[in-house]
Amino acid sequence: MRGGKIGLANWTPDGFIGQLFKTLGKYLPPPAGAKSPALWGTGSRISEMFGTAATTIKAEPRHFIFRYRSPEHFLDIFKSYYGPMLKAFAALNETDQKSLRSDLLALIGRMNRAEDGTMVVPSEYLEIVIVKR
Repeated sequence: MRGGKIGLANWTPDGFIGQLFKTLGKYLPPPAGAKSPALWGTGSRISEMFGTAATTIKAEPRHFIFRYRSPEHFLDIFKSYYGPMLKAFAALNETDQKSLRSDLLALIGRMNRAEDGTMVVPSEYLEIVIVKR
């Protein structure tokens, strides 16, 4: 099919979710040969995948703000409902689960803008619109 538009919203490697994936990868590396899903949040990867079929590619950085009652609340929710984190914790022994939890809380601590015990963490993503030839 010729023509049309594709719209994407992809987490960037340097944003919060990209760094979350990097942290998870320390404990459970991706399958051999698999490229990080966070690469979809880079203009170069999007151009590599769609460039020859596109008339235009527009990529604008945006931010989503994660807001939770606390960093621990975020972890509890994501451990229960967010597939990559749920699977990571399920695959690890108790010692590695504690280490992963500690690393994730440290990541949140570095990025958290809240000063009242809550969690307010911006996460960069690319808003991408591809116009096909």
